[in-house]
Amino acid sequence: MIILKNICKTYSMGENSVIALNDVSLHIRQHEFVAIIGPSGSGKSTLMNMLGCLDVPTSGSYVLDGNEISVMSDNELADIRNTRIGFIFQGFNLLKKLTAIENVELPLVYQGINQKERYRRSVEALEAVGLGERVHHTPNELSGGQQQRVAIARALVSKPPILLADEPTGNLDSKSGVEIMKIMHDLHESGNTVILITHDNNIAMQANRVVRIIDGKISEDREVS
Repeated sequence: MIILKNICKTYSMGENSVIALNDVSLHIRQHEFVAIIGPSGSGKSTLMNMLGCLDVPTSGSYVLDGNEISVMSDNELADIRNTRIGFIFQGFNLLKKLTAIENVELPLVYQGINQKERYRRSVEALEAVGLGERVHHTPNELSGGQQQRVAIARALVSKPPILLADEPTGNLDSKSGVEIMKIMHDLHESGNTVILITHDNNIAMQANRVVRIIDGKISEDREVS
């Protein structure tokens, strides 16, 4: 499904340059649950941006479902982000003035889905994360854990095969974190490929495979027993 070969990413900083990723190769198979772990500045966020088609490499190859990503146009990348990859962020990224269901509907609005079908699919997604009774609540009427569930429902509503979760428990208390990780496991078991970005070893060890990155290079890639 995902094949990275010799990916490098360099950022120019005035007269200097910073190497964020250095010759990274990675193969993620369909239906895997992979955690990418590393400290701040390790390159894991840059790697996440590559995997999510939010950025393109300076050099190297990224093949997603047989398609070379690194040569695609901005519009083609946007289409992949909107249909193939569901994003879950640490900060939830919900629009505060919109209700839960209106937030979840947004990806479908961009896809041109009609209002009736948007509503049906959004209710279905919210029910799947246990928020069927909160569809008309705004984010400030929801707990942190509930807001993250709305964000997960938004990621699910387009039925993407890949879920990319960036520190999904980072802003939550321990109880809410446990609940969100259970949803991650349930989504994996239902057939999604789940890629989890984290700095927390305890969270990473809940995946089936751990990829450790440091100084822009993969230092460890192993299955979790």
